[in-house]
Amino acid sequence: MIKEIHDNYYNLTTMNAQELISFKQKALQWAAQFEVCCYFDSNGYTDPYSRYDFLLAAGARQELNTATGNAFKTLQTFSQENPGWLFGLLSYDLKNEIENLTSAKENKLDFPDLFFFVPQYLVAVKNGNIEVLAGPEDLPDTISRLQLSKTAPAPSLHPEPKMDRKTYLSKVNELREHIARGDIYEVNFCQEFFAENAAINPYEVYLNLNKLSPTPFSGFFKLHGKYILSASPERFLCKRGEQLISQPIKGTAKRSHNQIEDELIKTALKNNLKEQAENVMIVDLVRNDLTKSAIRGTVKVNELFGIYSFPQVHQMISTVSCRMNPELHPVEAIANTFPMGSMTGAPKVRAMELIEETECSRRGIYSGAFGYFDPEGDFDFNVVIRSILYNEEKKYLSFQVGGAITFASSAEAEYEECMLKASAMIKTLKGPH
Repeated sequence: MIKEIHDNYYNLTTMNAQELISFKQKALQWAAQFEVCCYFDSNGYTDPYSRYDFLLAAGARQELNTATGNAFKTLQTFSQENPGWLFGLLSYDLKNEIENLTSAKENKLDFPDLFFFVPQYLVAVKNGNIEVLAGPEDLPDTISRLQLSKTAPAPSLHPEPKMDRKTYLSKVNELREHIARGDIYEVNFCQEFFAENAAINPYEVYLNLNKLSPTPFSGFFKLHGKYILSASPERFLCKRGEQLISQPIKGTAKRSHNQIEDELIKTALKNNLKEQAENVMIVDLVRNDLTKSAIRGTVKVNELFGIYSFPQVHQMISTVSCRMNPELHPVEAIANTFPMGSMTGAPKVRAMELIEETECSRRGIYSGAFGYFDPEGDFDFNVVIRSILYNEEKKYLSFQVGGAITFASSAEAEYEECMLKASAMIKTLKGPH
């Protein structure tokens, strides 16, 4: 049962922006003391499909940790045994149980293939009001009384690329040859940046990343010493009633501090035929994926080539939806579209084979998803991109960036786009030094 706190102290409409920021920081600091927690922050971005301004789940009543093989079926059973709120993550490597694929590279971050938990505590902000969805009614008061911890600045980190620029350019041109031969039309090619012996405060790093690059699908996920610190701008898939909605991103342009120039860049992105071609290929792929879960004839493109602006970049985002077949379980709808088309390519299976052949790192949780199921059977999952990944025990830190390769791609331009996407994470890890 949802318990609304009506005292004005908990009504965020009475808080100024700084007070709201302080409450969210305290809430995350409180949650991070648990072995498992998950935090989502929309950063004030609104869309027709979001239910909450932010969600905070902490502590685990039940956990599911399972490897690729029968993971989606196991999740379906787990969700049926635990009807209500579930929070969790889906690794890109789950592709191997959906298709006849493999992941041979080392799993240095050691995230599970699939992990979900039933939260012990759950706090949400919706329409300016704090709601306690699980836990004591006075939980917001407990959080508000916390003193924000003061931590020493972390040492500056300079993550190294797993492949040098020359290797990256060579591999992009190799993929363009596959496209010229007709093996694929488009492939999402990624590269890793990593740091070993990295000692960070994940809470501080996430706050700094979110301040530098606030995005609508930002999140913090802690899982027994493994962390996702995410500034994701992309929704993978959500279910709202009988509707399934996917919002793939394809098309990126840098921002300018000059307002006139920035508007020109935005207009140029909207009219860029190459970016439109990349976007529409993935829209077609997502439409095809959704047909597996849809009532026949209900798949539609709600928006094509929408341009949305974030602090570092403009993005081209399309929205595809369908009415879901009521005979399917929500977990089946996710499996039918996983991994997301924006991070694979077309045709999907051949693109994923070439990703495995050409990339130098295992993706793992990168280009997977994390999100939640609610008691009504609805769900919302982001895409794990623009995210710093950290294994505290191994002191291994990693992030990956990539982009869509088509025949029209310039290897040099793709490399520069990767560096643009990496900029907020690099700047965050360098710190104030």
